[in-house]
Amino acid sequence: DVICDPNHPAPVAEEFTAQIIVLNHPTVIAPGYTPVFHIHTAQVACKITEILKKMDPRTGQVVQENPEYIKTGDAAIIKVKPTKPVVIEKQSDFPQLARFAIRDMGQTVAAGICIDLVPKK
Repeated sequence: DVICDPNHPAPVAEEFTAQIIVLNHPTVIAPGYTPVFHIHTAQVACKITEILKKMDPRTGQVVQENPEYIKTGDAAIIKVKPTKPVVIEKQSDFPQLARFAIRDMGQTVAAGICIDLVPKK
């Protein structure tokens, strides 16, 4: 449940595209990985369905298209599918509600922002 302007309802995401940086993960992150995303006050398990691009975290330049995995220190553009309905905004529309942390095994493994989303119908 989210309080919002009835004329501009907050979007519930069917799927979203995010830019993340992997802070601390003991192995590699590949499609199918389903950690808990902390999106403002919501805590929702979300599945990483696709890794679109691996990027240089310093410059933002694309290093590799469609990599098989990402690891600690990597930045990437990924597609994410929440297991339950979750409200998230695009960075370009509402930056404060676009940020999230990815947690697993009792620690923060990555952080990111939503750059695009497919609203639930």
